[in-house]
Amino acid sequence: MTQQNKFLVRMAIYCFVFVATAMGAMLYYSANKIIVVADVAQDEVTQPAGQGALKPPVVEDKNRIEIDRSSQNTSYFCIPLPASVRAEEVTVENHYMDRELWISIAPKDMDGIARFYEGSSVYGNCESVQTGHYDVEKHRVCLRFKLTDVYEYHSIFEDNTLYVEFMTPKEAYDKIIVIDPAYGLEDTGVATQDISAKEITLEVAKALKAKLDETDIKVYYTRMDDSDPDAESRVQLAAATKADMLIRIEVNGAEDSKQYGTEAVYNSRFFIPGFGSIELADLLEREVVTAIRGKANGLVEADEDDEVICNATVPAAAVKVGYLTNGQEAILLQREDYIQRIAEGIYQTILKAYEQ
Repeated sequence: MTQQNKFLVRMAIYCFVFVATAMGAMLYYSANKIIVVADVAQDEVTQPAGQGALKPPVVEDKNRIEIDRSSQNTSYFCIPLPASVRAEEVTVENHYMDRELWISIAPKDMDGIARFYEGSSVYGNCESVQTGHYDVEKHRVCLRFKLTDVYEYHSIFEDNTLYVEFMTPKEAYDKIIVIDPAYGLEDTGVATQDISAKEITLEVAKALKAKLDETDIKVYYTRMDDSDPDAESRVQLAAATKADMLIRIEVNGAEDSKQYGTEAVYNSRFFIPGFGSIELADLLEREVVTAIRGKANGLVEADEDDEVICNATVPAAAVKVGYLTNGQEAILLQREDYIQRIAEGIYQTILKAYEQ
């Protein structure tokens, strides 16, 4: 056999071994390790028809999940699952406003799932986990873990165990912002017979989300339903995520029904060199007014009632998108195309802020 033929034979053997090894690895991982793709953030959790704000179920102490903190020789928080559970039946929900991680299990056969957690414990790296409970609902069993802070995570499903690796938002994302649609629940803001400010701010946030979902910017929303987090919780979200900026969406009102226009609120007590609260407010007003082709009323210094803007520890500003007490603006604020233009103005603000 010539030297060239020997070389070709060796190459064929190496190729065969490589392909066989690669195929074996692929088969192993497909059979044993599945990355859970059903991960959702709080702003993506959908509510059943007819329900309003998401409220954690009331649980009893008997539904507590034991946490074994004796063994932490892994970077993963380990959650055993019943042998009958498949990866596609598991959803991981990041309820960041409540600082909770929910593991939703929706098996075809509900029998025995809840009983499994009466005698099982979670283990591994539990430093980020305070407590755990499970709740049996109509179509799922939900494991709820109270966390010490706001976290992002990677999750892997292997050998009937869900492995969760926590990380801070800044470890996971380069660009982070917080969008705060004002009001909610009993706090309707300015209201007319047809619509309230809390509905308008939420519609703007939803239109803005559709745009921001197409970028590399991580966005945390203080609410995306008819809930009303207190001012402290809204401020804490920006602090916990170390957000680059916080933008609050509000609607104005006045006794004088002729008053109209757009203005932005800033915190004069918060100053950082370069791009701070007043610079964000100025950019926010200019971009929104340009997008809606409206009237600019200028910048307004936040007063004591503006708790979110006053207490934020990141550049923060509120845009008041119009006067619901003005007949013409009230009509505009109920139009979908106008909401889209407001969202476009805020969107351009965010993009240009990152260029500063």
